[in-house]
Parts: sequence; C-alpha cells; structure tokens
Amino acid sequence: MPVITLPDGSQRSFDKPVSVHDVAADIGPGLAKAALAGVVDGREVDTSYLIEEDAALAIITERDEAGIEVIRHSTAHLLAQATQQLFPGIQVTIGPVIEDGFYYDFATGHNFTPEDLEKIEQRMEEIASQDLPVERIVCSREKAIEIFRNMGERYKVQIIEELPEGEEISIYQQGAWMDLCRGPHVPSTGKLKAFKLTKVAGAYWRGDSNNEMLQRVYGTAWANKKQLKQYLHRIEEAEKRDHRKIGKKLDLFHTQEEAPGMVFWHPAGWSIYQTIEQYMRAAQQRHGYREIKTPQLVDLSLWEKSGHADKFGDDMFMLRAEEREFAVKPMNCPCHVQVFNQGLKSYRDLPLRLAEFGSCHRNEPSGSLHGIMRVRGFVQDDAHIFCTEEQIQPEVSSFIDFLHGVYEDFGFSDVIYRLSTRPEKRVGSDADWDRAEKALADALDAQNLPWEELPGEGAFYGPKIEFSLKDCIGRVWQLGTIQVDFSMPGRLDAQYVAEDGSRQVPVMLHRAILGSFERFIGILIEHYEGVFPTWLSPTQAVVLNITDKQAEYTKSVEDSLKNKGFRVISDLRNEKIGFKIREHTIQKVPYLLVVGDKEVESQSVAVRARRGEDLGSMDLDAFVTLLSDDVARRGRIAME
Repeated sequence: MPVITLPDGSQRSFDKPVSVHDVAADIGPGLAKAALAGVVDGREVDTSYLIEEDAALAIITERDEAGIEVIRHSTAHLLAQATQQLFPGIQVTIGPVIEDGFYYDFATGHNFTPEDLEKIEQRMEEIASQDLPVERIVCSREKAIEIFRNMGERYKVQIIEELPEGEEISIYQQGAWMDLCRGPHVPSTGKLKAFKLTKVAGAYWRGDSNNEMLQRVYGTAWANKKQLKQYLHRIEEAEKRDHRKIGKKLDLFHTQEEAPGMVFWHPAGWSIYQTIEQYMRAAQQRHGYREIKTPQLVDLSLWEKSGHADKFGDDMFMLRAEEREFAVKPMNCPCHVQVFNQGLKSYRDLPLRLAEFGSCHRNEPSGSLHGIMRVRGFVQDDAHIFCTEEQIQPEVSSFIDFLHGVYEDFGFSDVIYRLSTRPEKRVGSDADWDRAEKALADALDAQNLPWEELPGEGAFYGPKIEFSLKDCIGRVWQLGTIQVDFSMPGRLDAQYVAEDGSRQVPVMLHRAILGSFERFIGILIEHYEGVFPTWLSPTQAVVLNITDKQAEYTKSVEDSLKNKGFRVISDLRNEKIGFKIREHTIQKVPYLLVVGDKEVESQSVAVRARRGEDLGSMDLDAFVTLLSDDVARRGRIAME
C-alpha cells in the first residue's frame, strides 16, 4: 500500500501500485488532464511510471518550468518523426532541449530549405492532432542495438554502443515511430499545441570537425499559442535590436577576421566606453575602492599555483620567451593577490578593496564568437575585496547596494538573484564551502531579497551570487557577481596580522558589476535600440545652421557647450536644414539645435528632441540647464 506524499505535505494512500497519472486523477480530473510528467523522490518520470512503494511526488504541468522542458523535448521527437515521414532514408542523431526551444540533428544528403521547414511543421501539426499515445519501452543494451540496427539508424547504434554494458535502455514510441531517449515525455502528442521551426544550420557529428556534417533544425515550443506568439514577437524585436547591425549603422565599432574575437572601437563607440569607465571609476572611488593595474603577461607558474592553469588551461593564450612560458592574463584575481602581498598587512587595513579595469584574453571557440557580446579580448570592471570572515556579510550587503545604484543609473530596475553553490570540481575544504555559502545566503536574506539556489554552479574556488537583469523585451542577462574565496589567498601566500598578533589568511571576495565592458555595451545597444540616454550618447547635441550667415554663431554655440563639458558638434555643411535634421535624427542624437537669423539676433537656439518634439526657442543658459538635468538623470529617465 504505497503512501504518496505531495508537495504541500498532504498524503494519499493506495491499496496497490499506482501510476503518476492515477495519483493525479485521484486528486482531480483537471490535474489528470493537465499532467505532463512527475517527480518521484527527486527523479523526473513519465505519467505512466508505476509507484510501488512510499514516495514523494510532484505532478508536472505546463505551468512548471520542468513542464515546458518536457514539452520541448517531446516536440523535438515530433520534429524527428515528421521529418522521417517526409524524407525517407534520413537518419536521426540527437535532439536536446536548449534555451527557449530545441533542435534535432539529421544525417542526410539533402539541404533543408525554408519550404521544407514549412512542410515539416505542417506534418508535425498533423501528428500532434492525432493525439498518439507516447509509450516508454525498456530493453537491454543488446536488444536496443538490434532494434536500431534493423532500422538503419547507425548513429543511434553508435550512441548505444558507447553506453556501459548491462545498462537498461529506454525507447519512446509514438505511433509506428520510435527513438532512443531517457525521457520523460508527454503522455500523448496532443499535448503539443504551440511550436515553430525557426532555422537550419550545419553541425558536425559529436561536434568534431573530423566527422560528418549534419543538418540541424532548430525550433521553439511553448505551452500555448499566446506564449508562442509573445516569444516570436520577442525574437523579431531582438533581430531589430541586433547590436551588430546598430553598431554598424551608428559607426560604433567593427570586428574583422584578422583579429577574431577582438573589437575595433570607433570614435562614437569609444566615447560610450570611456563614459562608462569614467562613471565606474568615480563610483568605485566613492565606495572605497583603490584602483590598480596589473601585467598582461605572467609566468605560467603563477597560474599553476592559483589553480587556473588546471581549470582554464585550454582557454589560455600561451607564449614562450627566453625559455620561460607565459600566459596572457585570462582573469585578474591572482595578480591582485600579488599586489596585496606587497608589504605586510594588518587587520586594521581590512577590508582592502582593489579594483582594476583589467584587460583579459581567453581562447573562446571561433564558433561561439558573437559581435561584441562574446569575444576573446575584453575588459572587466573587476575588483577584489580582502577581508576577515566577520566582514563578509557587511561587505556583500554594501556591494549589493552599490550594484543596485549602478544598474538603476543605466536604466535597469528588474534584478534576479541566484546563489551558485559548490561544483563537483573545486578547491578548498567542505567546511570552507559551508561557511562561504552561508555567508552569501545570509547577506541576501539580510537585504530581504528573493533568491534561488543554483546547485553545482559555483566557481571552482568558491560560491557566488549572480545578478541578472531583464531588458526592455524581457530577455535575461547575467551580469554582476560576487564570489567568496577561502582558497586562493592561501594558495598564493596572502597573510595579514590579526588583532592577537597571529598570521591569518584573508578572505577574498571577487566582484564585478558590469562584467565585461564589451558585452555590457552590446546589451545597452540592444536594450535602448541605439537610442542611448543623453549621458551615454556619443554626441549629446548638434548645432545646425540654416545658411552660411549663421556659421559664426553656430560655431560659438558649439564651443560654449563644449567648454561646459558636453559632447557637441556643429554641422555647417551647405545642405538643406531638413536633410541635416533627418540625418542626425537617424544617428539618434538627443538634441538638435537649429540656428537661423532669428536665433542669431536673440542669441538663442531652436531646440528639437530626437523623437521629433519641438521644444521651442530658448537662450543658451536655459538649454544648458535642460541638458544638465537630462545628463544628471542618467538612464533613470527610462524607468519614468
């Protein structure tokens, strides 16, 4: 008689083994209809799974994140079934769930076209409408090899042959079609109601360029048509906001093959970069940070001692000189410890906050490079806080306040908090990890912030809090982080003199707010669609003359505003004023100052905002006040 314990703590007893579906039906017909899968004692299973002993059970529906994953995994199978029906002889390989969707890799000599995707999607809808039962079949490894070999599925056979001997294999069947899979899957194809195939790409089998090239079909799937429509709209918006397109249109930066993963900043883009750096420099000084600069090339022995060579060796650029091996700095942490180690420190010197706009390089795979979002050369707003264990929580709390102010200045108010705990591969004792994880959790709780745990996602040297932002179209970007490190300072011989005269190892807090400048600027470009708040805009105002008669006054207005610290240019070209206005509006300049005979006579400017608003004529002092107030608001105007 199994006793089933539900998430709310209630229990239900049964006089014989029951399936997950049976339990859902016992709770109510609505839940039985909505059930997609279950979690039995922490393990995800199909609704047909038979529970024979006492167990904890949670029913998964489309309202759950796990339910959406089940839907997407099952839709990948639906894609494979439809494709094999339409293209006999094609072989299936793997079809995992990815962010917002799924893909399936096919072995075929045929190159899929957009028209093919339309046909496949239509067949998927036909199969879904048939509401075919999805059944799980368990067999031996040897039997599974026989089944897929007879089907001519040599890739599936290879996958199974790589599994340990004696392992139990699960196969899922819907109609006459079947696939190798761990599951779980939806009870029937009728549960798949909202999906869309999005694109085709090439992919090597097993990700190895020495293997065959496969056809990868991407798709997305959601619980209902409304969610699908919202997602497709978001994708459309994201394409319009692509930072690479806007960066080219606004002449901000470029990349080229001769320097893969490196950014060539143009004057306008470098202006944005410098504004952000100067802002962060001043903000860090106000919060007690001392800025330093450390070398780009450091002997490999330091990275071996810190543990980075073992963890990141494949991602580090190396070079040899005078019989020594050097690494191009992939991160700043070990170098900051070297600064701390110069001169014996006292407990009175702690906390010591060292900050660097550290230039780093990592050998990212060429296929993962993406504009300025994913690069090989980047600069971090990096800092390390050396402190005592008692100072961890107040330092983390202070950092969170600092971070909130920065994000609000850039126009972001929706922050997501996640605590990443110990990974399988790590340094340091379990006792150290226990204390570090508790300190971060306590700091979040002290601020009354909602947070979730990400088990196993911490850095190899310590747990971390990750801070993610939502942009204007709902995308989530992981940016800031603060990490507690009980290990690296000791590995690199950092010490301080405690109050009792003993030598102690400091705790090291790794922290960043923006992450890399390159990626953050890419996010800003897409969030604002290039319409930057005035304080960030490369050009904050353009002075436009109507005829040559106003050229001298136009130049004097430009000089006056420049002398007050604003980024202003004048456009004295012999072009019609309407043409000039359109051109600078396309360049998204916040203010256009038109000067004609009337303005020269009254020593004023006619002010237009970039969205077309006519703000009227005003003297220069009034415009300076307007512009100063706008700049002072920073990005907070975006939240009004």
